Amino acid sequence: MLLCLDIGNTQIHGGVFDGDHLRLQFRKTTHPLGSSDELGVFFAAVLRENGLEPRAIKRVAICSVVPPALYALRAACVKYFHCEAFVLQAGVKTGLKVRYRNPHEVGADRIANAIAVTQRHPGRDAIVIDCGTATTFDVVTAGGDYLGGAILPGLGISAEMLQSRTARLPAVEITRPEAALGRTTTESIQSGLYHGHVGALRQLVAELTREAFPNSSPVIVGTGGFSRMFEGEGLFKELVPELVLWGLHRAELLNREEQ
Repeated sequence: MLLCLDIGNTQIHGGVFDGDHLRLQFRKTTHPLGSSDELGVFFAAVLRENGLEPRAIKRVAICSVVPPALYALRAACVKYFHCEAFVLQAGVKTGLKVRYRNPHEVGADRIANAIAVTQRHPGRDAIVIDCGTATTFDVVTAGGDYLGGAILPGLGISAEMLQSRTARLPAVEITRPEAALGRTTTESIQSGLYHGHVGALRQLVAELTREAFPNSSPVIVGTGGFSRMFEGEGLFKELVPELVLWGLHRAELLNREEQ
């Protein structure tokens, strides 16, 4: 079995694949990360609590936007799973042609999302919207060219900034409001966060489509921890919260076959 780990700024999103079947997903806060032993014990405990034996893990694939986390994670894989982890990074096989001016700047999670969307929608132009700590847009052509995209603060960051940078605005639960017209400060903040984000998503999809695909209609795929909140807005053709894990699964397979 294959253990896939997406190391984000806020959370570690993990998944276990048995062949092409995603058997298990779990999440852990990224900070504090913990030592290699703490990570290994955590992963082993999660597997056992869900009916899987740690020794069944034969391979591990990692993508990370937190570079300092890689050393401890790699060491945990060697000690607890007896394998060297595959790390999605510059120089590995992805099946994409990265057209960023500096390909090394592209986050590994964004590449994983792009890999996955080309597998789910072969021969289609696509835009992936990943609603996480940051909300990212990734534009991929039908021919597998990764063109770039856009990044804006995610819902969590926006809420934290309002609370920390103002004297009287409170921390609020991030949720879809019942109405745009807030009648309390909390309702007003929730409305602004949600509907403001929806507006930003619609506008950026329109602009990216106009610039990258003026003669076609790209498939819009939503993913990330906050993506389900926007499920009823008609923004996405497909919603796959675990898309990054599927991209890691595919990247690990591509590189294993090449070896």
